[in-house]
Amino acid sequence: MADKKYTYGLGRRKSASARARLYAGKGEITINGKSALDYFSGDKSKLAEITDPLALAQKQKDYDISVRVIGGGLSGQVDAIKLAISKALQTESPDLRPALKKAGLVKRDPREKERKKYGLRSARKKEQFSKR
Repeated sequence: MADKKYTYGLGRRKSASARARLYAGKGEITINGKSALDYFSGDKSKLAEITDPLALAQKQKDYDISVRVIGGGLSGQVDAIKLAISKALQTESPDLRPALKKAGLVKRDPREKERKKYGLRSARKKEQFSKR
């Protein structure tokens, strides 16, 4: 696949970062060198969530997708991959943008974990107040 022409997309969510490459093909998805089903330990719901942008564009069998994802947990990685695929599809055919945007697949979710502050138990939780 290294010498083929591809379309690139980058997606981030929480602390996960995914780089997706779309190649002309028959619908195979590889994540970090493994098949998508193996990467998510057979969880088909996560696989279905990743292919949402392709299903919306009705192009599940048109592209082979190669993804490199680092950081974060499974939930963040799934959302990062979904955004990366959406951006790559958008680059491939800009006429898909309105449909992807309406489905909420174009915007990055900016929510991240808030850091712990000194003097507190967690980011916002304080010690219990004792009147006596």
